[in-house]
Amino acid sequence: MSAKAEHYDVIRKPVITEKATMASENGAVVFEVAMDSNKPQIKEAVEALFGVKVKAVNTTITKGKSKRFRGQLGKRKDVKKAYVTLEEGNTIDVSTGL
Repeated sequence: MSAKAEHYDVIRKPVITEKATMASENGAVVFEVAMDSNKPQIKEAVEALFGVKVKAVNTTITKGKSKRFRGQLGKRKDVKKAYVTLEEGNTIDVSTGL
């Protein structure tokens, strides 16, 4: 499968946090994805961009927090994350970037 422009629109960036690092020990990789993307689109995009076999995709939506900046009330954006579980023997090195 070759990488298409739509695949880069689905996968925004890898998420590198303590929780994501713990998930990578179990063969999972965490990506920030587009809010309107669904699980089959995410699976297709990861397989095309990284050349790996995907076992499962779990998604979660984190609601944006309300924060004050210089006295003004603002809101952070909502974020959709995808926990992509890879088949045995497949790995993605997210430290190199997307």
